[in-house]
Amino acid sequence: MKRTAYLLTLLLIVTGCTKEPVAPLNIIPMPQSCQLQNKIFELSENPQFTVSADENTCKSIAEYICSLFPTANLAAEGELTLQILEQVENITSPEGYTIKTDGNGIKICSTSESGLFYALQTILQCIDNEGGVPYGTIIDEPRFAYRGMMLDVSRHFFDKDFVIKQIDAISRYKMNRLHLHLTDAAGWRIEIKKYPRLTQFAAWRHAETWKEWWNSGRKYVDEGSAEAYGGYYTQDDIREIVAYAAKRHVTIVPEIEMPAHSEEVLTAYPELSCTHEPYKQADFCIGNEKTFEFLENVLSEIIELFPSEYIHIGGDEAEKKSWPTCPLCQKRMREEGLKDVDELQSYLIHRIERFVNSKGRQIIGWDEILDGGLAPNATIMSWRGTEGGLTAVAAGHKAIMSPGTFCYLDQYQDAPHTLPEAIGGYLPLKKVYSYNPVPEEMSSENAKLIYGVQGNLWAEYIPTPEHMEMMAYPRILAIAEVGWSQPEVKCYDNFRNRAITAVEYLQKKGYNPFDLANETGNRPEADEQLQHLAIGKKVTYNENAPYHESYAASKETTLVDGIRGGWNNNDGIWQGFVKGGIDVVIDLDKEETITFIGADFMQICNPWIFMPCDVIISVSNDNKEYTQLTHIKHEVIKDDALTFKNFGWQGETKARYIRYEAKSSCEGGWLFTDEIVVK
Repeated sequence: MKRTAYLLTLLLIVTGCTKEPVAPLNIIPMPQSCQLQNKIFELSENPQFTVSADENTCKSIAEYICSLFPTANLAAEGELTLQILEQVENITSPEGYTIKTDGNGIKICSTSESGLFYALQTILQCIDNEGGVPYGTIIDEPRFAYRGMMLDVSRHFFDKDFVIKQIDAISRYKMNRLHLHLTDAAGWRIEIKKYPRLTQFAAWRHAETWKEWWNSGRKYVDEGSAEAYGGYYTQDDIREIVAYAAKRHVTIVPEIEMPAHSEEVLTAYPELSCTHEPYKQADFCIGNEKTFEFLENVLSEIIELFPSEYIHIGGDEAEKKSWPTCPLCQKRMREEGLKDVDELQSYLIHRIERFVNSKGRQIIGWDEILDGGLAPNATIMSWRGTEGGLTAVAAGHKAIMSPGTFCYLDQYQDAPHTLPEAIGGYLPLKKVYSYNPVPEEMSSENAKLIYGVQGNLWAEYIPTPEHMEMMAYPRILAIAEVGWSQPEVKCYDNFRNRAITAVEYLQKKGYNPFDLANETGNRPEADEQLQHLAIGKKVTYNENAPYHESYAASKETTLVDGIRGGWNNNDGIWQGFVKGGIDVVIDLDKEETITFIGADFMQICNPWIFMPCDVIISVSNDNKEYTQLTHIKHEVIKDDALTFKNFGWQGETKARYIRYEAKSSCEGGWLFTDEIVVK
């Protein structure tokens, strides 16, 4: 396309004066390279700027600048120059840019409009935080192509204006994907013309909060009913959101769940379930051709609304419990030669992928779509740890890394007793920031298939816009820097200071971020290195009560390493037990005088973690005959709190071996402990 120069004067004339910067560059994400001087180029009123690019880019960038600074005028030359080039030295990504600043002004170069846009975000943050742009050169481009945030708008509905508000925030910090979790059991949130009952019925429920609805029958009601809570986006709403996002270089990625998390669909249209009964099924019937007719019709309307290359199809947590007995599903398995229900799910994923590919698009799915065989062109979003993503990469597929231990922002970000109820866990800003999506041992070729990173905001326990923003910010800014900046330019202490500045900015703009400056921090016990008689001693686990491999912590050394756990059972310090409870023997090497034996347990009922109901502590000198010191019976009270309790014995005895037993109060309930302290 013919390149033209588009000239405008902005509300800002560069005065040309300089001053010393009050601090190092204070922006998020940190650029890849900064060679700066101790001078600032100040922009004040009525600056002139030029844009040299194709006509559409010129118009788009000029409109964006004018939206920030309304009184703009044309000029032949500008103090702020933006230029699209075929190539820019040291830049390999179309989202990359250079900024060169001296006494004559600021010059931005990129190979694309998105690069110019991101350069402007850097300049805007410099103006807000430094008063101007430092002299020197900034060379910057993203580490990953995909840098996303997911909003769960099913469990609690957040309206169009809220979504647009978040687009403003994440684009400032150079994030380029907003993934909308549009469908789930708690409510269908997008108008589909061909299936009006999805929004007339499946978008509305009888209880305002997800928790109340989940615990009281999980019923849906008709739109307009006195008890109806919910909502949905009209197709015009979606068009407005998509268009607004595009101007800020954010792509909206829609998610339509399948085959599971579909109770709302299968109650509105029960003929798509295996039993054809409302309120009975969560999974689509894959043996029923009407299922594919429905999904393809829905996806056709979705594809028409969203220009995103990727359509997210969910694929997670299918129970598959009706498929083994469903005549249609069993018939499908026989006809297609499928050996199990995992392959039956894979059949659906493959078939949906072919349909989506036929429309010129690609699918993303949660890592369960690996089960039974991955569809040829699918991209994996890895949430159950990193294994799914690494498996996909090893098979030649792209992966977006979103492991729950680093990227699930519905967890507590500070001491739980200081915050509104959350789903559990403890994920402070520091841990989010520490995540590296590319393992050190990964080859450079495979690393190219790590497409990006995403932070997820599941909303079961996030009922209000204010709460959603508090959970998102500033942790999503850590995801932004993980996705953009190379590891060698990252530093948490520096980032935390920059994040505090960002929190202040967001507060001024009407957001409700977490008050990072007054963070309480981790559980105090986690900061204490213990010394006691059992440190480093041998621990033997009863073969009928092993620790669970998913929560192995430091394995056999965990309970005697002197390290206590924090607020989160996922912190790699707490050790988890489920089948058989806890039954361990500690060998002190020799007979010792003992005055205390005890262990801390945590309880948080939502993820099925409970205090023990039964604790027995015994001692022995020969590891054969044991003397019971105490038998503690504990009544487990289920509540919403995260609590900690020590179960122990005090007195005086002599022994070499200590046996510690603990039982869960309910079948399938977890026990978590971090250290058995012996004094």
